[in-house]
Amino acid sequence: MTNPPNPALPDPRVETLVSAQSLVSTYEQAGYTRAHPAILQPADPFLDLSGEDIRARMFLTSGRAGAELCLRPDFTIPVSRDYLASPLAGRPQGFCYLGPVFRDRGTLPGEFLQAGIESFGRSDKAAADAETLSLGLATAAHFGNDSPDIRIGDVGLFAALVSALDLAPAWKRRLVKDFNRKASLAHDLDRLTLGKGNGRPDYQGVLAALAGSDPKAAHALVTDLLSIAGISAVGGRSVGEIADRFLEQSTLGALAALPPYTRTLLERFLSVTGNPLDASVEMREIAKDGGFVLTPMLDLFDARNVELTQHGIDLKRVVFSSAFGRGMDYYTGFVFELTDGKSTEPLVAGGRYDDLLTRLGSNTQIPAVGFSVWIERLAGGAS
Repeated sequence: MTNPPNPALPDPRVETLVSAQSLVSTYEQAGYTRAHPAILQPADPFLDLSGEDIRARMFLTSGRAGAELCLRPDFTIPVSRDYLASPLAGRPQGFCYLGPVFRDRGTLPGEFLQAGIESFGRSDKAAADAETLSLGLATAAHFGNDSPDIRIGDVGLFAALVSALDLAPAWKRRLVKDFNRKASLAHDLDRLTLGKGNGRPDYQGVLAALAGSDPKAAHALVTDLLSIAGISAVGGRSVGEIADRFLEQSTLGALAALPPYTRTLLERFLSVTGNPLDASVEMREIAKDGGFVLTPMLDLFDARNVELTQHGIDLKRVVFSSAFGRGMDYYTGFVFELTDGKSTEPLVAGGRYDDLLTRLGSNTQIPAVGFSVWIERLAGGAS
């Protein structure tokens, strides 16, 4: 006698997947083409261009020929690479996606479902930013959340402010890069303020020897030394990035200093928060007091506010913070997160990354903006 076949165990992910597929269909109806980037990706772009949070949680492996590979930790870089390799490169084009991404999340599953959009090549940046946030809100509504908390920022405003400072280029790059790491940014400001001291590292003699040498030759020397020592990656950083950061220290150890008044203005700027309309007025006052020319970026900020209103977004619901960043090193402008008020983990989040495609090999700058969707969070599952 044979036992009757057991019914299949119910899979709670099926309903979530159906909703996610329906969501991506709405993106396609809005003009975004479905993208299908490979799961296995070259690791270097992520190691070089993503933030430290992503680098530390990547799943890495190597091919037989020694190439370092990874399971894709997000979609932005893979979709960008595929776009650049296509005949559409350089033309305005939007893509949408749905699929698994892979990150070490401790006790949570390392594989989870993500959807999203990426928009390339649009010169009407304020309108593209507003459309992106509007689609993000529609995404939350698709899963029944009609009024998520909206938080926005603008990396470009801080970058423009830093650009106006009388500092060595390496310090300017350092401050902008550390914008997403608040403790590091505070440490940078301490090092730059008069009377705080530089806290020179023990290997300052090596750095001093390299200072002023040909950058390419110095980079090649440090890279060779790391390779001879058998170092391929440390803390998720590639050998090239380790060399870059090591050489950067020779410049950061120079005598550049930040007057206390300038630091006060920077901290005043970084404390701006609230309604975007009021924030614009406050930031213009700070720029005027400090003699900083931020008009182009603030004009874009104001134009975006107009576009957001035209997309039906009530600016009274929006909280702007000048210190808000998103942990990805490639963001260059508008950033946002939607949350449910019960957790700080984003449901939908993204922003503008105008320099990424150039860093991936494009000969010309291609404007880009997009967002990612945490499907399980929106569906009420694991975060």
